[in-house]
Parts: sequence; structure tokens; C-alpha cells
Amino acid sequence: MKLLRHGPSGAEKPGMLDAGGVVRDLSGVVPDIAGGVLSDAGLAAIRAVDPSELPAVAAGTRLGPCVGGTGKFICIGLNYADHAAESGMAVPPEPVIFMKATSAICGPNDPIIIPRTSTKTDWEVELAVIIGTKAKYVSVENSMAHVAGYAITNDVSERAFQTERAGQWTKGKSCDNFGQIGPWLVTRDEVADPQDLSMWLTVNGEKVQNGSTKTMVYGVAFLVSYLSQFMTLHPGDVISTGTPPGVGLGMKPPRYLKAGDVVELGIAGLGQQRQDVIADQA
Repeated sequence: MKLLRHGPSGAEKPGMLDAGGVVRDLSGVVPDIAGGVLSDAGLAAIRAVDPSELPAVAAGTRLGPCVGGTGKFICIGLNYADHAAESGMAVPPEPVIFMKATSAICGPNDPIIIPRTSTKTDWEVELAVIIGTKAKYVSVENSMAHVAGYAITNDVSERAFQTERAGQWTKGKSCDNFGQIGPWLVTRDEVADPQDLSMWLTVNGEKVQNGSTKTMVYGVAFLVSYLSQFMTLHPGDVISTGTPPGVGLGMKPPRYLKAGDVVELGIAGLGQQRQDVIADQA
């Protein structure tokens, strides 16, 4: 299934994409794409519904982040060897973990907002793993049972904030609208192998990232297990698993986003996103 959330920011309703590409409203079936709805039993209840009997959502309705109630937005750094190389950093002996503030989360086609004083706002197409059931000290062999599904994220990053100012990476990753998630959550039964998905990103129509989850250093099953050794993962938590090469930081000379740019990105089977780049007017 392809599950989604539609409507104005902060007032999204649950929905699904039917086989014909029509967005259907799930408000009469579940309260949100969140919490217990993400468990195998919750997803089975939705799967039992005939999509043709659900109300169609008006074309052009905004899509919000495809999962609600996210308590943790966990990111994995330098998880593609070729991206680590272009960043001038070594492949880490264990996964690099950092947090992105949940206030950065927005819809898949919501704009990228360049923060005040930003000079190095960058792009990163990533595979997101959406947790479906509580996971604590789980083994690699059992970790995938805790996954509800997958989505696309754009791990937007301000490199000067991230690496040129004291402290950790979080402040370069957590600005408003630095975490587009969606357009939909594709349930794990529809993704045969999360380690064999092509992924791409364009800026103003130019393809700058063209990779595959095949080249991840640490795969999905390992990451879910690994993270669960340090923190309990809860339904709705998002793990953004790293980006392939082609980010602005790695270009020679480096290239960064500016107001007026258009970013598009996608992952095979998971849809695509489109974002206008605008300056922060707040």
C-alpha cells in the first residue's frame, strides 16, 4: 500500500493512493497514519478496505509528511562510501548518528526555505525507514518485522552551520523545511529489497545525484537493530539512511542552493518530490 497524509500543514488527514493513482481519504477508517496504525495489524485493517469505496481527495490537494506522530528523526551520516569520499571524510567504523529536529519535517513538495545567514544550503536524497512497532534490543534477523515501510526524504543541510561552527551537526540539519518526507509511505511488503533501489536528484533539471541503495555501507536491517541497542524505536520514528554522492558540498567548486532553484528527487517505487527553493521571510 501507499499511505499518505493530505491537507493543510498541521491539519493533515490520513489517506492512501489507489491503484489508479487517485488519492483516497482514510479519515473514516483510521485517525492518522501514526501510532498503532503502523503495526502489522493496523496496516492489515487498512488493507482490508476497498479503496473504491473511500472518498476521493480533490486533485491538487497538498500532501503532508506521510507519517504523523514522529518522535525521533534519526539520520545516518556518511553511509555511502563514495559520498564519504566526496565529503573528504573516512567511512566510519560504526554508523554516524545524528538527530534532525522534528520541527524540520514537512510535506514532500513543500518549499526548501533557505535560513537567514545561510550561504551553503545543500541537498541529499535519502531512503527513509518508518518504524511500525516498538523496537528495543532487536537482532538484525528480527529487525525488519519492526518496519512499517519506506519513503523518500530530502535531508536538506546547511553546510556552514553543520561543519564550520562549533558543536555537532544537528544545527545544520534542523532548520524549518529541512525534512521533506513522502509523498507516501510504501509498506514493506511492496519493497522486495530496500538494498536495491535506484535514487536520483536534480537541481533545475540537471541530474546531480544518481545512485542506489546497493552502495550503502550499513543496510536497513543492520541500522534498525543497531539503533535499537541505544534507544527504543517507536511507531512513527523515521530513520534517514544516508545519501549517495552528488551533493553540492562535493562539487568542484562547491555549489549550493539559492532562491528560485527547483529541486526534484525520487527513489524507485517510492515516488518523487519537487521543491521550490525560497528565502526565509520570517
